[in-house]
Amino acid sequence: MLAIISDIHSNLEALSAVLADVDARGIRRVVCLGDVIGYGPNPRECLDLVQQRCSDAILGNHDYATLYEPTRFNFGAEEAVFWTRATLENDPDPAAVARRWEFMGSLEIRRVLDGPDFGDRKILLVHGSPRRPVNEYLFPDDTFNVPAKLAASFERFRRVCFVGHTHLPGVFTDEPEFISPEDADGVFRLTRKKTLINVGSVGQPRDRDPRACYVILEEELIRFVRVEYDVKTTMEKIRAIPELDDYLAIRLEDGR
Repeated sequence: MLAIISDIHSNLEALSAVLADVDARGIRRVVCLGDVIGYGPNPRECLDLVQQRCSDAILGNHDYATLYEPTRFNFGAEEAVFWTRATLENDPDPAAVARRWEFMGSLEIRRVLDGPDFGDRKILLVHGSPRRPVNEYLFPDDTFNVPAKLAASFERFRRVCFVGHTHLPGVFTDEPEFISPEDADGVFRLTRKKTLINVGSVGQPRDRDPRACYVILEEELIRFVRVEYDVKTTMEKIRAIPELDDYLAIRLEDGR
């Protein structure tokens, strides 16, 4: 079994709850699709946990923005990037500072998983889309509004691809069709057809469900998992940091 997490956004309470759930299920391998940081109050701790627990991790757009510069970010997201960067840089432990920057700087924009654990599948991991791995959004309504965008992504992977970025969990097929976790009763069975799965968000869900979200790959099954966590504590931490917009706390409670 493989656990796939994404979009943690410096939410330590959510990440800790998800990892505890992963451990309780006996899952030994975890991969991360990026955006470990940004928006939330605990970037150092979340980076450390991902580095310790994830066998593979890739670069998200907030990770990229913190390393370099935020592009096309709204004011609140941009301010969170600057605060995150300062928080990472101002850790009194210089070895920890160097370790985190080195880890972030080593993140690739795409990763392919293959080998005996995955049968004949080559599984593509990206943050945004196969076409533009760091920052292209694939939304459920793209299936009828801009199907050519989805077609361009489906051309760029062999069979299975996992993405994050929108914080909206679900499955895209190449018809094109979007199947939400609710439509699939939380479980989707892979076929020989190409499938693209959005794993949702650990630290900032936006599907009106405030629980942390991640995915388990179990042979031919995709299982969407929701995990309760201490939302109030994360909200209080955000509100205590002047540089972080209060809206970043409010949205956690509503899952938006």
